[in-house]
Amino acid sequence: MMELIPVGVDIAKLKFDVAVLLPNQKYKTKKFPNTSAGCREFLSWLARFGDCHVCMEATGCYSTELATLLADNGCCVSLENPARIHAFGNTELTRNKTDKSDAALIARYCALYQPAPWYPAPLSERQLTALVRHLRNLEEMRQMEMNRLEAADEVIVPSLHEHVAMLDELIDETRKKISQHIDDNPDLKRDRELLKSIPGIGEMLSVSLLAFAGNLRRFSDSKALVAYAGLNPRRCESGMWKGKSRLSKVGHAELRSALYMPAVVAGRCNEVVKNLMDRLAARGKTGKERVCAGMRKLLQLAYGVVKSGREFNAEIPLAG
Repeated sequence: MMELIPVGVDIAKLKFDVAVLLPNQKYKTKKFPNTSAGCREFLSWLARFGDCHVCMEATGCYSTELATLLADNGCCVSLENPARIHAFGNTELTRNKTDKSDAALIARYCALYQPAPWYPAPLSERQLTALVRHLRNLEEMRQMEMNRLEAADEVIVPSLHEHVAMLDELIDETRKKISQHIDDNPDLKRDRELLKSIPGIGEMLSVSLLAFAGNLRRFSDSKALVAYAGLNPRRCESGMWKGKSRLSKVGHAELRSALYMPAVVAGRCNEVVKNLMDRLAARGKTGKERVCAGMRKLLQLAYGVVKSGREFNAEIPLAG
């Protein structure tokens, strides 16, 4: 297999620094503006080094946009958890921290660990994620305004009411866009209906699962999906000491947030989840522990119906 040239990218809002680790262990570095023109210039500049493996930290929209552009142009690109690269930097006892040195650090990390390639989700999934996040932001803004109304001076109350009414219109409009977007995509529509067949998973959770977890079939099993959400237990043991297990929370926080209240509801209306929670209650588990177990079970059921292509039936074991 051809050796790929490791490339580290440290990206920020206005610009990004690039470090190419050459075969002679020297670096070729350059800084680019984080604009459409700057990204195109980076692609052109990168081509002179041959086949490269570009690695960057997963830092939200900036890294995702550049990584998508690179992947669409045939580059091997990896998006890594910033905590991994930070821990790698600690092992090197690095004394300087600049954007240029960070890019070089990422290039060394890429050369040593050769992280798995990252592939962008289909456009329909990316657009759904953008719509769902926009809806969540609007709902949070509305809640903030409602909180202000409780203690607002009467002189600003009319303005707050106007803002809430405007947000209500935007929320309603965005929900319609989400529903229409899914209806226009047969794969998303099929998976939404499968997910909604599970008691406890309604319209918004089914949409959140599709937006934040994507195509559930991409996971090897339900355990991988649970770990992706950060709902897998983290054991704490050392020698003779055994601590209390907790959620790892090394995963998708938005997905965990979306699952919490549906799990509470499923504990009353979903036979499978209710039986699980009842068994845990009999063992003395706290309410929060039971809800977290219900969140895991909902994910397992969601994976099962999508993977098998069959609607939920409590009497039939599903793929897991």
